[in-house]
Amino acid sequence: MSLIVLLDAGPLGMITNPKSSPENEACKNWLASIAYNGAEVVIPEIADYEVRRELLRAGKDRGLGRLDALKGLLGYAPITTPVMLKAAEFWATARKMGRQSADDTSLDADMILAAQARALVRDGSETVIATTNVRHLALFAPARVWREIG
Repeated sequence: MSLIVLLDAGPLGMITNPKSSPENEACKNWLASIAYNGAEVVIPEIADYEVRRELLRAGKDRGLGRLDALKGLLGYAPITTPVMLKAAEFWATARKMGRQSADDTSLDADMILAAQARALVRDGSETVIATTNVRHLALFAPARVWREIG
């Protein structure tokens, strides 16, 4: 069985952060390890957006360069119409269940990320979102704390 790992904004931000900290280095080493062991690692467009907007706001050019370089090395999952239709379904379902992950006026990136994960499911593969916060994502897509994957 092959493994497809989607990076949420949390791990993606740690990996592209040029500042060295024990947590950032651990996340970078984790990424190298799972990629070396054959996992297909994917950057979802919604996670790229979340990380990129903050890097742009803060004027962090080195971080932007690292993000762009990483996109050239890993897979990339664009936001498509079917993904957005599924995200809208997830958003409505979560609210009907009383389990929304964001304010009703919010775009709710978690629902888009969960829909992107669902779109990447393939027979014979395990698809999982690597995150720092499983709670909102796990309702609609497999999600685990990044340290627990691999």
